[in-house]
Parts: sequence; C-alpha cells; structure tokens
Amino acid sequence: MAREKEQNFLNGNLSDFLGDRPPSWQPQLDAVALRFNRDYRREPFDLPAEVESMPIFQEWSAGLLAGKINSPFWQIAKPKKNQRCLDLGCGVSFLVYPWYEWDAFFYGQDISLVACDLLNARGSQLNSKLFKGVQLAAAHELNYEPSQFDLVIATGFSCYYPLAYWGDVLDAVKRVLKPDGFFVFDVLDPATELAENWAILETYLGAEVFLEPLENWQKLIQQLNGRLVKTLPGELFQLYKVRFP
Repeated sequence: MAREKEQNFLNGNLSDFLGDRPPSWQPQLDAVALRFNRDYRREPFDLPAEVESMPIFQEWSAGLLAGKINSPFWQIAKPKKNQRCLDLGCGVSFLVYPWYEWDAFFYGQDISLVACDLLNARGSQLNSKLFKGVQLAAAHELNYEPSQFDLVIATGFSCYYPLAYWGDVLDAVKRVLKPDGFFVFDVLDPATELAENWAILETYLGAEVFLEPLENWQKLIQQLNGRLVKTLPGELFQLYKVRFP
C-alpha cells in the first residue's frame, strides 16, 4: 500500500488522498504537492539553462534563499503555553521551529505526503507531549472541532493559489478558531525586488505563482469580516495577523 501511495504521488494523483474538490483547485493542489514532494526528496529539477543562470536560482540551489522567504510568524503571534496551534502547509516546521520553548500544542496539516510521513515519524520522538500529529489534507479542508484552536498559521504557500481559493481557506479557518484566536498567514508582495524572479523560478520548479496586489488580499479579509490586527513586511512575503469577530 505504501509503495502504491508513493507512486500515485510521483504521478501527481493527489485526488486519491485529498478527496473531491472543485476542478478549479485541483491543478494547483496537484502541482504544489508534486513540487514539494520532489523538493523534500531532494530530487533534481530539469530547468532551462537561462533559469539556472539566474542569481535567484543560484541562491536557491545553494540553500541561501530560505532566510529571505521564510516568515517569522512568532514575531507577531508567538504561541503561548498550552495553546492549541494549527500549522497549515506545515512542511517539517515542528522539527525546525522552537515549539519546545513555546510549550504550545502543535497540530499540522500539509498536502505533501513526504512531509507528513517525515513529521509523523519523528515529531512524537522529539516531543510526544506537544506534537499532536499531521494530517494529509489541503488548507481549506479542516476536519477539526469548531473553536478548537487559539492560533492558526499558514506561511509560504498562499501565492500558489488564486484569491477565490483563499476565500475558502479563510472561511474554514474562521470555523476552527476560538473567538479570541488569531490567523497568521503570509502573502507574496509583488512590489518587492525578488518577487518577479522568484515567481519565474517557482513556475519552472512546477508551481505557478499568482502575483496578487496586497490591496486585494486586504479586501478579501474585509469581505470575510476579518480585522487586520498587525502586519510584518519581509524581503518577499508580508505577514498578516487577522482576527475574526
């Protein structure tokens, strides 16, 4: 069964695992899952020479780009002791960020089978008290109890999907957040110096990037009755801290 699952992911057949969803979302979900499964496996990407000659590719291949694109969510919403936190698109973040210092309960969710398997295999060994497991599912499919979480985090992947999809994500997050909880996520700022070249690189790596103006994200939050509490700009992404009444 494991080999069959692996092969299906290699072939991009995510629908076997993530269930039915609107056709408009399926291509993006499949592409993003395949792109990150390959990345976590350290598989080579076959890119044109002109892309490999770009400075941003050189930084990415040397592992120097992470510091520019990772969003320090804890700077605007640091998890507190005994809080329940859901990390959407978590990757292997429980193994990277200092959850043991925060003493907060970690729940993860991702569409990468490789990331989920790795984190579920190692997370409880690292800290069985704080680690509450990772679910294989898309960000708009939150199979949790209403008002279960104090904090929901979603960083590093909003740019791969259209605003309409993120309307579904925000609706789902509202349901699982406590009334005094926060949703912290980052959005790509197309005005930054890196944005266009990074979008080109990611597209060649297999995941199309949507260069959406920041004002459109803010309008979406307002339309869904969210209140933008705080922002934190970065070299590529801007962090938003949102509360829903």
